[in-house]
Amino acid sequence: MDNFKPIIERINMINKPQTNTNQMKTQKGWKWSAYMLLSLLSLTFISSIVFAQNNENVRQLKANETFNFSLQQCIDFAYQNQVDVVNVQLDEKIAKGKINEIAGTGLPQINASFDLKDFLAIPTSLIPAEFFGGKKGEFIAVKFGTQYNATADISASQLLFDGTYLVGLKASKTYFELSQKNTTRTKIETAATVTKAYYATLIAAEKINLIDANISRVKKLLDDTKAMYDNGFVEKIDLDRITVAYNNITVEKEKVTRYIVLSYNLLKFQIGMSQSAVLILTDNLNNWDVANWDIKTDGFDCKNRIEFSLMDVQKRLALLDLKRYKSGYYPSLFAYGDFNYAQLSNSIELTNAHVKWYPTGLIGAKLTLPILDGLQKNARIVQAKLNLKKVENQQESLENSLTFQMNSAKTTYDNSVSSLKVQKDNIKLAENIYNVSKKKYDQGVGSNLEVITAQTVLKEAQDNYYGALFDALNAKVDLDKALGNIK
Repeated sequence: MDNFKPIIERINMINKPQTNTNQMKTQKGWKWSAYMLLSLLSLTFISSIVFAQNNENVRQLKANETFNFSLQQCIDFAYQNQVDVVNVQLDEKIAKGKINEIAGTGLPQINASFDLKDFLAIPTSLIPAEFFGGKKGEFIAVKFGTQYNATADISASQLLFDGTYLVGLKASKTYFELSQKNTTRTKIETAATVTKAYYATLIAAEKINLIDANISRVKKLLDDTKAMYDNGFVEKIDLDRITVAYNNITVEKEKVTRYIVLSYNLLKFQIGMSQSAVLILTDNLNNWDVANWDIKTDGFDCKNRIEFSLMDVQKRLALLDLKRYKSGYYPSLFAYGDFNYAQLSNSIELTNAHVKWYPTGLIGAKLTLPILDGLQKNARIVQAKLNLKKVENQQESLENSLTFQMNSAKTTYDNSVSSLKVQKDNIKLAENIYNVSKKKYDQGVGSNLEVITAQTVLKEAQDNYYGALFDALNAKVDLDKALGNIK
């Protein structure tokens, strides 16, 4: 959206009615215009309050709304509502307004003024007394002028040439480009953060299903053992051992349930959604075959990273800063004009048509050529060159850093995928161990301790798998970010 600036900054004064008919009509027109303007401003102010209140009501109505979001929909929602993203977009608009501000200094500048002076004591001048026959060396005090002086003035100026203005205009456009790229960087960071939060919520929700399955298994084992204990086939310690295992897994479910709620709240916070809103995730873990993702890192180019692009813009800004100081040696040229009417009288008669107004008008041009400034410009140029060198050094260091980040992210991703595959196989082995142990126990050739141990191993394998899955998904996000694949 375009930037809007205030149109009216101040109202200086309202003239008194004129004595003749045309002046009275003109004054009446100005009064009517002023009345309409004030009415419009009042209506706009009231409407803005009502609009803000209505918007607040809309937000309250949407607070408990239900949202069914995929991962991409969560990211898109964050782009519109997440505070950091909204603020950098506002910074982008501010930077665009800065362009208009700087460009405005090179456009015609027109000012009007009205000055009324009441000399409570008219200035005194000394005139040699000999002019009037007096003694030489003596002076006569004489007051010149009138008590009231009124001046109506209009002046205009136009910048014709100024090297610093031209460079500043280019710099403002480059600064706007920097703000745009900063918006892109914030969106990339937001997309990565939201993606990780989305994955964490899905994994927590999936884990609760496994816990329910484990509770069902342990509960059945507990019921069978209690029946056997009631019939005298097992000892009390066997029943107590399984009861402890059942209590532990039910407590774990309570913890995971609370963690799921926290995960949803964190995700809503990351995307800028009201905490009281209901968020339902439509994607599931089956949508991503993490173990078989094949990410190519050949031909990696640092220029694909937004950080490198930002540094490139900063380098151009440093170059423009150097040019700005160098252009300080160039001359500047202004054109100007001024026209005013002055009234001199011993009474205030601004509307009296018989009182004379004395006009004064002029036009001119001013050329300013810098000659000597105590080597201040040269000192600024030296500093600008050093700052440019610093940016170049930072750019070189950044290139090495981005390459290292990519290699590190690729290593982390490869390791996490390898671990995920191993943990997935471990779950199958643990399930097989549990099934064999349970079958032996049901047939009376195994102990319940063996079954509980197998259940513990299965639960540990499941926890390890989902931990590895979470690591792999996060590593995929980090690698995509390191490669510049998140657009």
